[in-house]
Amino acid sequence: MLMIRLSKYLQQKPFSLLLLVFPIAIASAYFQWNPVLVFSLSAAGVIPLAGLIGDGTEGLAAHTGPKVGGLINATLGNAAELIITLFAIHKGLLELVKASITGSIIGNLLFVLGISILAGGIKNGVQKIDRQHTVNNTILLSIAVLGLVIPSLFSHSTASGINEKVEILSLCVAGVMISLYVLGILFSLNQKKTKGMAAPLEEDQDHPAWSVKKSLIVLAMATGGIVWLSEILVGSVEAVVAGSGISEFFLGIILVPIIGNVAEHLVAINVALKNKMELSMEIAISSSLQIALFVAPFLVFISLLMKNPINLVFNTFELAALMAGVLISYFVAADGETNYLEGAALLAVYVIFGFAFFIFPS
Repeated sequence: MLMIRLSKYLQQKPFSLLLLVFPIAIASAYFQWNPVLVFSLSAAGVIPLAGLIGDGTEGLAAHTGPKVGGLINATLGNAAELIITLFAIHKGLLELVKASITGSIIGNLLFVLGISILAGGIKNGVQKIDRQHTVNNTILLSIAVLGLVIPSLFSHSTASGINEKVEILSLCVAGVMISLYVLGILFSLNQKKTKGMAAPLEEDQDHPAWSVKKSLIVLAMATGGIVWLSEILVGSVEAVVAGSGISEFFLGIILVPIIGNVAEHLVAINVALKNKMELSMEIAISSSLQIALFVAPFLVFISLLMKNPINLVFNTFELAALMAGVLISYFVAADGETNYLEGAALLAVYVIFGFAFFIFPS
C-alpha cells in the first residue's frame, strides 16, 4: 500500500525524486567537493522541499476554509526563497539578496507567465481571462513596484556609501509597503470570494487532503531541510563566484528565484495546460505582489536586526527590467485573452534580460 501511494505521489510530483539529492548535497558539503557541484546539488535539493512546503500549506488550507487558507498561502508562498535570502544577509551577500528581489518579480512576470501562456496557448489555443480582475491586479503591482523604484531615483553615492537619507527613505517605503500588504490581506479576508494577494490555489484535487498533523509534520521537516541546504548553498556562493566567473548579481537575479519558486512555477504551468489561464496569471502576479509588498520590506527590517542592513536601491538594469515586466504583463492582460505568441514574446524579453545580466553584471 505504501509503495502504491509513493508511486502515485511521484507521478503527480515528479520533482520529488530530487529528494534523493538531499543526502548527497549534505555529503558534498561535509567532504568539501567542488564548490560549483556543492552549489548545484544543494540547489537541486531545495526544489522538492519547496514543493513539500507547498503541499503542506495546501493541506492546512483544506482544513481552515478558503479565507484562512488564503492567508496561509500568502504567508508561506515564498518560504524557500525567504530562507535562502536570510542566510545570504547573514553572510553579507547583500547584492545577491537585492538581485533576488527583482529577479523574483521579473521571473514571475516574464518567465513563469511567458512559459505558462506559451504552453497553454499551444495546447488550448486562445485562452480567455477575467480582464478586469487581472488588470486591477497588474495596476496594484505597478504601484508596488513604484514603491521599490522610488528610493533608487533619489539615491546618490557619497564617500561613505549610499546617502543616509536614502537609507531612511528605504525604511519608510518598507513600512508603507507592509501596511499596504496587511490591508490587502484584510480586504481579501472580508470578501465572499477570496482573490488577490491572499488567494489560495484552486487546483483540481486528485488525492484527499492531508490531515492537519501530517501537514504540520511535512512543513516542519521540509523547512528544516531547506534551512540546512540554504546554509550550504549560500556558503558556496563566494567560491562559485570566484571559480566560475558567474557574478553574485546573476546568481541572485536568475538562479535563486528559480530555485526557490520552482514548485509554484510548475503549478502555474500545469493550470495553464488545463485551460485555466486566469488562475495561472493569478499565481504569477500574486507571487510578484507578495515579493514587492512583503518579502522586500521584511528583508529591509530583518537585515537591521542581523546587523547587515540592506536598502531598496537598485541598479539601472534592475529598474528597467521591473518596469518592462509590469508594463508588458499589463498589455498582455488588457485585451482579456492570451495566445502562444504573447507567451513566446514574454520569454524572449526574459532571455534578453538574462543575457544582459550575465554579460554586464552590476
